[in-house]
Amino acid sequence: MNITRLLRHLATTSIGTHRAFPASALRSIEQAIAASEASHAGELRFVVEGALDTLPLLRGQTAPQRAIELFAQLHVWDTACNTGVLIYVLLADHRVEIVADRGIHAKAGAEAWSAICRGMESQFSAGEFGSGAVHGIKAVTSLLTRHFPLQPGDRNELPDAPLVL
Repeated sequence: MNITRLLRHLATTSIGTHRAFPASALRSIEQAIAASEASHAGELRFVVEGALDTLPLLRGQTAPQRAIELFAQLHVWDTACNTGVLIYVLLADHRVEIVADRGIHAKAGAEAWSAICRGMESQFSAGEFGSGAVHGIKAVTSLLTRHFPLQPGDRNELPDAPLVL
């Protein structure tokens, strides 16, 4: 167990999470997702988590593992055309993870997702949480527009509002 990581998670409070992502930033993220989904057949979900609960933390759960867990729990995988994308932010670890449904992942590839994540992390480290999130959503939008153009009859299957855990 990494004691530094444990202390970081214990010190990350909901107040700090709401400071990083105030209501105005959450509205901007929601608007960016709505605009994004109007241009492609993908479905985006944005989740911010301040810190892991104690038990998963003690078990050594990583940000990628938690992102996959949330991808399943939030049914991001359960879209009609397998075009769900989860953008997950774990503030205590300073990590961003993107989990994409198999249909999208096969076309975009792990390198593209990693580049978007690192770009968001860079902006977050400069304290630019809202604009960093919107920038990441726009980068995901670019990939989805290229590989999954909007289809007739496409409907919004997942909430656009970001989820703060």
